[in-house]
Amino acid sequence: QASQEELKAAYRRLCMLYHPDKHRDPELKTQAERLFNLVHQAYEVLSDPQTRAIYDIYGRRGLEMEGWEVVERKRTPAEIREEFERLQREREERRLQQRTNPKGTISVGIDATDLFDRYDEEYEDVPGSSFPQIEINKMHISQSIEAPLTATDTAILSGNLSTQNGNGGGSINLALRRVTSAKGWGELEFGAGDLQGPLFGLKIFRNLTPRCFITTNCALQFSSRGIRPGLTTVLARNLDKNTMGYLQWRWGIQSAMNTSIVRDTKTSHFTVALQLGIPHSFMMVSYQHKFQDEDQTRVKGSLKAGFFGTIVEYGAERKISRHSILGATVSVGVPQGVSLKIKLNRASQTYFFPVHLTDQLLPSAVFYATVGPLVIYFAMHRLIIKPYLRAQKERELEKQRENTASDILQKKQEAEAAVRLMQESVRRIIEAEEARMGLIVVNAWYGKFVNDNSRKNEKVKVIDVTVPLQCLVKDSKLILTEASKAGLPGFYDPCVGEEKSLKVLYQFRGVLHQVMSADNEALRIPKQ
Repeated sequence: QASQEELKAAYRRLCMLYHPDKHRDPELKTQAERLFNLVHQAYEVLSDPQTRAIYDIYGRRGLEMEGWEVVERKRTPAEIREEFERLQREREERRLQQRTNPKGTISVGIDATDLFDRYDEEYEDVPGSSFPQIEINKMHISQSIEAPLTATDTAILSGNLSTQNGNGGGSINLALRRVTSAKGWGELEFGAGDLQGPLFGLKIFRNLTPRCFITTNCALQFSSRGIRPGLTTVLARNLDKNTMGYLQWRWGIQSAMNTSIVRDTKTSHFTVALQLGIPHSFMMVSYQHKFQDEDQTRVKGSLKAGFFGTIVEYGAERKISRHSILGATVSVGVPQGVSLKIKLNRASQTYFFPVHLTDQLLPSAVFYATVGPLVIYFAMHRLIIKPYLRAQKERELEKQRENTASDILQKKQEAEAAVRLMQESVRRIIEAEEARMGLIVVNAWYGKFVNDNSRKNEKVKVIDVTVPLQCLVKDSKLILTEASKAGLPGFYDPCVGEEKSLKVLYQFRGVLHQVMSADNEALRIPKQ
């Protein structure tokens, strides 16, 4: 977004800094010629609106392309951008055709009631009865894939298999979804299974206003008992920036009316719901607190009471790797008993392990369900997960360093040459700033700093950038934009792939100040 005046001012300043005639030393003169030519090439490209548009879109590749195979050079900047957007849309459509967006769930139910509900008289004559019997009593597997047909049409194929205590079945469904407008879409569904007959469904979504939408889902389920129709309608409205209200009406086999309010903020998620229906009516309140840490830790609790009894649940979840989230929830209820539910989300796949511990309310079961997962998690995190992630990160950084080693070496040499060429200009800038009691950079460092005690074993990787920063001072001000500082004259990247900061110790009006800025953070000193 730089204006022509800003480009000219920067060009003049850098020309004065790198002009070969200003340096008598042969080595400095050679380095100055190379940097001067780079500055001149950059200005030639950016001062011409057409070549600037090409560079903004395609980079050096566009400028070096012979015959301009991508688009005619005689076009205006607006036409070049339009052509680029067209090519980008075509690329997005090709990517859309390749995307299937697979989603899946695997649930394995475990019956571990023998750990706490022992009936010794039944085990007296059974060999091996001294060991608790833990069984897998149910399993469920579901999978779905999406196949984009056009920019507005999508086919969704899904299937599931379930088994419980030796009995089970499965079904397969095909849905065709069409986006009719920016306000809504419709979906037709066809399904069949071995336990139930064919299924035909229709689902419609529509934005009524910018803050309100409605979803309607009607279905016809064919079976040996006849046709069973069903209808579900949901009306939702934004009550404020972070709060949604829902009204749901369900008619069919399990008719019910449900109303709920959901408030979701950066630090919390709160839900309250009330349902009146057949056979279940209940009230539910849940709260989730989101910690603002790098592991995205969340703790949650809920209370649900109705005709079926009362259930209290509490648990936590945490990110254990880039694509994986591990969670555990303890469920205590009457008459359900005590259960432990373990869930692992890996990208778009979910693995769910509900472990039923006891049919009674036993304090020992609640204690072990709460403490056991915590002990196991912290032990695994310290002994397995953390070392693995650290080693993986080191491998990635090492690979990145190898790939960019030659480029970084060249940038380092250019930066060192630029600093040597700046010395005379910096001396004059300091003299002028001292005369007016202005801005003098006493010391400046750029790179990786280690301030946290937990990271004290890590190595500090910084470079001295006092001279190049002082060279950027103009009229007792230093202004840096929101971009990586590694691209500034006299700078280079001392630690590829790692988090970097800029630390500046400066004097203004005779008073020392210190400021620390993130790599991509804008900086303006002196601070007001």
